[in-house]
Amino acid sequence: TLLAYLRLLAKWNRAFNLTAIRDPREMVPRQLLDSLSVLPQLRGRRVLDVGSGAGLPGVPLAVARPDAAFVLLDANGKKVRFLRQAVLELGLANVAPVQARVEAYRPAEPFDTIVSRAFASLGDMVRASARLLAPDGRWVAMKGPGERVERRDLPAGLHVDSVAVALPGLRADHRLVIIEPA
Repeated sequence: TLLAYLRLLAKWNRAFNLTAIRDPREMVPRQLLDSLSVLPQLRGRRVLDVGSGAGLPGVPLAVARPDAAFVLLDANGKKVRFLRQAVLELGLANVAPVQARVEAYRPAEPFDTIVSRAFASLGDMVRASARLLAPDGRWVAMKGPGERVERRDLPAGLHVDSVAVALPGLRADHRLVIIEPA
């Protein structure tokens, strides 16, 4: 299913510019493996991928966790159309693509985990999505080397941890920033 997702992404990417990574050999480490690095940090059964774009990290995580419900939130119509097609073609019953800005999104219940990849700064992500997080939930943000600087902008009263991620074939400094209410 993951390779079928990459094939679909590559096909749609030619027409809709969904992601800057176009080489399928780069897609495996830089998109799939990078997305799956979040897996050990997921909490609970309700996950929101805020600013999902082409479904990263949400689609790979949903494939790996069929027992959890994933909402892939993005304001961009063409990206959400791609996500709807991907969900249909891949038979992902646990995924719901939603076109909305995070500030306007009103789910029926909060999320156990909110994930993001290249969505916003840590402070902006937390402020924009705080009302969507369950009281015992957590945020998991995929970040690069600048995450320490971004931490300064976080609201008070949060516990913040960072985990280095080593990906085969990549030398980039990848980190998962885990943020929880203190």
